[in-house]
Amino acid sequence: MRKTVVAAIIAVILIALVPLFVLKDAEFGGSDDAGSVVVEEVNSSYEPWAAPILEKLLGKELPGEVESLFFCVQTGIGVGIIAFLMGRFVERKKWMKG
Repeated sequence: MRKTVVAAIIAVILIALVPLFVLKDAEFGGSDDAGSVVVEEVNSSYEPWAAPILEKLLGKELPGEVESLFFCVQTGIGVGIIAFLMGRFVERKKWMKG
């Protein structure tokens, strides 16, 4: 079991780091950017039918820092939920053994 976990951690690290060194001049853009480019290629007259709620309320585009903050908060909430559930499963296993 321990060897499997260590091998999985090493594999994850390699998957994350190898592209950075192998593809030195590559651009690592986000999926939003790639989607916008494809939509522009397919239909250059496309107009989005919805806008972000906060941008509508503020009347301007959100700064990148605020978007990053929201992303980090979402990530924190998700990690908290996953950690809570994993803790519950571990404790349940302990109580069922005893």
